[in-house]
Amino acid sequence: MRSSTVFALLSAMTGVIASQFELPANVPRSIEEFRQKHPYEGKWKYPHKRPIVKIRSSRNDTDDVADEFKAGLKKANHGGTLYLPKDELFVIGKPLDLTFLNDVQVHWDGEVRFTNDTPYWQANAFTHPFQNSIMFWKWGGKDIKIYGEGVLNGNGQRWWNEFAGGEILDPDNQYLRPILFYAENATNFEMEGIHEKDSPCWTNFIVTSKGITFSDVVVTAESNNASALPKNTDFFDSLNIEDLTVKRTWVNIGDDCFSPKSNATNIHVDTMYCNGTHGQSMGSLGQYAGEKSFIQDVVIENVWMLNGQHGARLKTWAGPDVGYGFIDNVTFRNFYQANNEYAAFLDSCYFNIDAETCAQYPSMMNISNIVFENFSGYTSGKYGLAVAKLTCSTNPDAVCENITFKNFTITSPCGDPVVICDGIKGDIGMDCVSADSTEAVAALSKTCSVPLATVSPSF
Repeated sequence: MRSSTVFALLSAMTGVIASQFELPANVPRSIEEFRQKHPYEGKWKYPHKRPIVKIRSSRNDTDDVADEFKAGLKKANHGGTLYLPKDELFVIGKPLDLTFLNDVQVHWDGEVRFTNDTPYWQANAFTHPFQNSIMFWKWGGKDIKIYGEGVLNGNGQRWWNEFAGGEILDPDNQYLRPILFYAENATNFEMEGIHEKDSPCWTNFIVTSKGITFSDVVVTAESNNASALPKNTDFFDSLNIEDLTVKRTWVNIGDDCFSPKSNATNIHVDTMYCNGTHGQSMGSLGQYAGEKSFIQDVVIENVWMLNGQHGARLKTWAGPDVGYGFIDNVTFRNFYQANNEYAAFLDSCYFNIDAETCAQYPSMMNISNIVFENFSGYTSGKYGLAVAKLTCSTNPDAVCENITFKNFTITSPCGDPVVICDGIKGDIGMDCVSADSTEAVAALSKTCSVPLATVSPSF
């Protein structure tokens, strides 16, 4: 999102809207206020008692120090710390394989910036088969800590400009964009304090890893071109991970605020501010034919979702060639929302599957034990009175049960709120109507709109 249309706070909105929803006191309105409310203290927590390694910084914006960066990490490996000082730039212009790490730290106060030579990176970047991903570099190993108040800059503007109008899930898409931070086969990895900025595509992609922590990070993707906004810049994506913690995070990007994908267990997210995103998403799951995928044992709590597509979201693929699996035991708790389309959304016909195809080839994913608890705020009015929509698979072999709402007080600016649900087995804890009912049709027709809230001051 552009900085002129970012973070919403109700104190800046009209009296009508403000009367519907008040954020709790002392909610930060900018990165500066976020840092004041959640001060990052990592540099004081980790005094330099380890051997310190320094490397030369770049002399200019094109001076590639990729070799020096890798050599610095090799030297700091097995008990040392690579130090990147404040106000120094480190330009990375070629792919780096950093999967050899063992007991290493990076005190990151400077800026690491990737070059924006799009043809070079598309020809030389590392690859991963999931959604045809490419990566600037790959990290891996055990006991890895990145901390500080520096910047990891993906230099994404050229990528967004050249990808404008494209779609990452289009099978014919040939314009691939690198992921900003990628790690594989990592155990006990931590990133804290860093500002991840302007990723060309996903911001973080963690694969086959255990014991992952992101805390006190800021993630932004802001375009200077209104016709080429950031796209698919998800804060977090994953495959095959266990034991993930995300704490105190500020996210202003152009896609999912948080979206673990296939095979993720034991996840805890606590205190996240999301603007302009597609939601706190489970999945998507089931994209690949014959593959089993799952997400299990997740708690996401104390979240502010503003000016986005959805709040809490679950998405599973339908169609003739999809996978199977389940989403189980997921709690979305303490969600404060303003100007989102649906506050809670279960989509069993992902991705862009028409109703006829979805009915013929429904999702094979089971959905169970999902809780939406303590939701307050208001929707955008795009779907009229409808504030939540949960659509389970029509597959007779797919389970969709024990989905409940607790203290769900989301309102619509268009009138009395309506929840739409189909195919859920059992009581959801509040009234809901079927999507083809006269009540739902009428609710969806009563559209209205509310203004985008703006940050004061902007950032």
